[in-house]
Amino acid sequence: MATNTANHDAIDPGNGSKNTLKLENTEKRDTLIAIEKRYQAKWQKSKIFQATAPSASEVPIGSITPDELRQKYPKYFGIFAYPYTNGTLHVGHSFTVSKVEFTAGFSRMQGKRVLFPLGFHLTGMPIKACADKLAEDVRKFGKNFEHYVEEEPSHDRHGGSPAAPTQAQTKDDITKFTSSKSKAAAKTVKLKYQFQIMLALGIPREEIYKFADTAHWLQFFPPLLKQDLNDIGARIDWRRSFVTTDANPYYDAFVRWQMHRLKELDKIQYGIRYTVYSPKDGQPCMDHDRTEGEGVAPQDYTALKLRVKKWAPKAAELIRGKIPERANVYFVPATLRPETMYGQTCCFVGPKIMYGIFKVSENEYYVVTKRAAWNMAFQGTFFKSDSFPRNAKELSAVVDVSGSSVVGTLVTAPLSIHTQGVRILPMDSVLPTKGTGVVTSVPSDSPDDYATVRDLAKKAEYYNIEKEWAELEIPEIIQTPAYGNLTAKFLVENMKINSPKDAKQLAEAKDLAYKEGYYKGIMLMGDFKGEKVEAAKPKVKEALIKSGEAFEYAEPNGHVVSRSGDDCVVAYLGQWFLNYGENDPEWRQQVLDYVGSDMKSYAMETKNQFEKNLEWLNRWACARTYGLGSKLPWDPKFLVESLSDSTIYMAYYTIAHFLHSDIFGSQPGLFDIKADQMIDEVWDYVFCRREIDDDLLRQSGIKKADLESMRREFEYWYPLDMSVSGKDLIPNHLTFFLYIHVALFPREYWPKGVRANGHLLLNGEKMSKSTGNFLTLNDAVKKYGADASRIALADAGDGVEDANFEESVANSSILRLFTLKEWSEEVVKDEALRKGKADTFWDDLFENEMNVLVHEAKKHYEDTDYKLALKSALYDFTSSRDFYREATSAAGIGMHHDLVIRYLELQALLLTPIAPHWADYIWQEVLGKPSTIQNEVWPTVPGAKTALSAAREYVRSTSSNITSAEAAQQKKKDKGKNIAFDPKLPKKLSIFAAAKYPAWQEKYIDLVRDAFDGTTLDDKDLNPKIAKMGEMKKAMPFVQGLKKRLMGGEDAQTVFDRKLAFDELQTLKEMAAGLKRTTGCHSVDIVAVDEGGKSGRLILEGQAKREPLPPVADSAVPGNPSFYFENVA
Repeated sequence: MATNTANHDAIDPGNGSKNTLKLENTEKRDTLIAIEKRYQAKWQKSKIFQATAPSASEVPIGSITPDELRQKYPKYFGIFAYPYTNGTLHVGHSFTVSKVEFTAGFSRMQGKRVLFPLGFHLTGMPIKACADKLAEDVRKFGKNFEHYVEEEPSHDRHGGSPAAPTQAQTKDDITKFTSSKSKAAAKTVKLKYQFQIMLALGIPREEIYKFADTAHWLQFFPPLLKQDLNDIGARIDWRRSFVTTDANPYYDAFVRWQMHRLKELDKIQYGIRYTVYSPKDGQPCMDHDRTEGEGVAPQDYTALKLRVKKWAPKAAELIRGKIPERANVYFVPATLRPETMYGQTCCFVGPKIMYGIFKVSENEYYVVTKRAAWNMAFQGTFFKSDSFPRNAKELSAVVDVSGSSVVGTLVTAPLSIHTQGVRILPMDSVLPTKGTGVVTSVPSDSPDDYATVRDLAKKAEYYNIEKEWAELEIPEIIQTPAYGNLTAKFLVENMKINSPKDAKQLAEAKDLAYKEGYYKGIMLMGDFKGEKVEAAKPKVKEALIKSGEAFEYAEPNGHVVSRSGDDCVVAYLGQWFLNYGENDPEWRQQVLDYVGSDMKSYAMETKNQFEKNLEWLNRWACARTYGLGSKLPWDPKFLVESLSDSTIYMAYYTIAHFLHSDIFGSQPGLFDIKADQMIDEVWDYVFCRREIDDDLLRQSGIKKADLESMRREFEYWYPLDMSVSGKDLIPNHLTFFLYIHVALFPREYWPKGVRANGHLLLNGEKMSKSTGNFLTLNDAVKKYGADASRIALADAGDGVEDANFEESVANSSILRLFTLKEWSEEVVKDEALRKGKADTFWDDLFENEMNVLVHEAKKHYEDTDYKLALKSALYDFTSSRDFYREATSAAGIGMHHDLVIRYLELQALLLTPIAPHWADYIWQEVLGKPSTIQNEVWPTVPGAKTALSAAREYVRSTSSNITSAEAAQQKKKDKGKNIAFDPKLPKKLSIFAAAKYPAWQEKYIDLVRDAFDGTTLDDKDLNPKIAKMGEMKKAMPFVQGLKKRLMGGEDAQTVFDRKLAFDELQTLKEMAAGLKRTTGCHSVDIVAVDEGGKSGRLILEGQAKREPLPPVADSAVPGNPSFYFENVA
């Protein structure tokens, strides 16, 4: 551990964060960090975050149900997706962690037992792939890479081939759900050798060779993550930590049990199917095995066989003597719309694309791109599944031909009305990176095809083709309600598409044509004439394949690169898979029903994403042969893949501390249980799938009391209350998590909530090491301290949209916390604070506002709206203190001792979930409390007093209006404009308060009364009625004022009777001294205006009459005074 901690400073030595905020003076920060370290040590020593279910002595086993147990002893169990431990955490990880952390802190204050555990995920390819690369680097360059010679950077003048478009760029199949991803590109590393990547991470050169052993990764990084999270004050029970893979035999047994039971339930099956595959690794490449292309899936096509009848002259010359004369050569276009093949009039190739003619058998050859042939090689076309190639050199073309050389070739077109054949024609927009590079043309229903054949016919000489080749009859094959029987022609002409180069319009037309044809089209020809296209499509495909005129073909729907750096393909092979999706409709419906009913998703977008993904997600390969992990129990040549051993690990947290005391399971836990005793039947009992009996006790050799204690822990902590993850995990990990819980556990133990958050920006920009805008958790805590970093994380945002960690917030929080600490230390010693009864107007306002904010903060914490909770608990709470301090100083009475102490208590308590170190320091060392604030409950305070809340809002708005008006006069003066008074000369302030509302307001009172339903006002219904009355300019502010009072909780009858909830004149009298001070006026008059606005009474001067009054006095209404500045001699 010491070695790892020492190395921590070297991880990311600063290049990645070179463009982040630089701090100058760190004295205040260092003071706060010293406090934080002191309290972290206290918390760890006292083990206050170690949570335990009620013991058998507290509640005898079997005496009450698990639900009754949880009701009697409320609990909270929260997790975030355990991190893949091949590096350190950055602030993006920390943002996700913070949601659990803040909820855990608040749950403790609700009197709940709280469990927040963390394990370390090591399953899969990343570590193994990196270790293997390092082993090769060591072999090439020596133990410390001393033989490496720096290479000159090379520049590809022409650029590489463009990546295949992802679904986010091109939506080919409208029947498939698409999940957009944004993390993959950010993960791409451009350094050539793995040792260079390790150097860039800050690993000392002489230490790097050790990482060629996968075991070293497992030893090195988990302690760093633990230290990082301790440094930020995370409330984690580390006793329950573990590593995945067979490195921990207990977790390995847990995974094997899980896989056994899923197979018995027929949730795991074996079959031949399409999957994304790495030729280099010789195994499927699932999401977490990729450096690029997360979320990319196989795209299924129908590959047509267009037999060559007569070669174009150039092509005939190229192939002469290389292909047997009697052999059949096929151009193989891949289509998503087999039902339209009746309308083929030609076939397109890219004239600048190089194609290969590949041998399938002695008498059969395919013309496709090398990329397409490489995909086909893993689908039984050129190689059998037991002899898949590892290197593209194993597949070579018989002859290479350019697209331009085959233009004019005559080919058959299956199902086409043109039985004499169609021609191969040029199309510049054909992509070599998508499909087979061969595109069959159906100009009746494809706007791209229609625009192209029209252009070819117009410019036949330019394209060096015969005009009639592009002028074959275009048959009507599909009838649509919106676009008739020739959809493409209709759209191209109506959208005024003039050329095949009108790419944007053609893309829009393609989408319209596809949706209309697929969902509303009726077949007009062929064996399925009269049927809906949606029904006919699979039938046409089946018929084509059965006749031998087509075959199934698949490829990734985007560019996928494995962890080993291999460009992936789609393979058709036998594999073990989890039967998610349409093939087990009952299972899928159970999960869908649960998401739609009982599961809390915290945001509608999260719920919608789950539902869309569940409709789309299909079978998932759950095993592979390369990497780290647990062996598939019945087929040990396979390992359980990383997204399949991490679905129910949260159940393992509940009992991990009983089994082992270290993350590798090498040291015994609280019970003396060996890994081999954890047989499948034991897991069944612990997880409430069976009951205890003598056979179980005999087979396992585990004490009955120990088994009952483990089950008690599970029954108590489960169901999981909240799982927090980035939204990018909804398409895989989080959906699998729901599926497997539903399959293996009784319903009462299914997860209660999933909270998904967006990615985290840093200072408003995407985090990137290459731009220097990157911050690790370790960097953040060293730079700003734990609590300031936690405040910035809380302030970053709470929705599913991307959040933003602002370093300026963290930096300003240092000053805020330090200043508040200093003031707290001084004020508790202040003997000048007022004593006796705290019953002045300002005392009442302050106490009431604190109570209001306590309730507000509680509501925001309950809703997991931490940005709003922070506002109420810190920003607004300190503002209320500032207002009280200034008001009592201006009134000459000073703050009251009891209220100041109460403020400090509440301020510490309200900040405990977010800034616990500062809060505990104030609680114990400033206030002298005997024990940690981490064990305190949320304060109980009276409800808001409406009159005081209304008075406080009145004071705030009136003071603001007066000071703003004075500032506006000064700006006018500075600009040389005419002013009503000179703010810098001696002046007097008169405030005019009306006793009655003007008569014109009666009708608007009635209007609002009729529209108010007791809780809300509908502006859309109300505003047009106000507009009809013709007094919008003066009526609208009045109506909005009424609405504000009603929504603020004032009694509706009081509002409609036009009574204020407070004494306005008395409130103004209390304000006078403060206003005199803040405005610098010689005097402040409070005038009660008589009806008519011409005269009034001076409230502060024995009710003396004052007249005439300035015109502004007439605009005063109850609750909204007017005022007037004037210079005096």
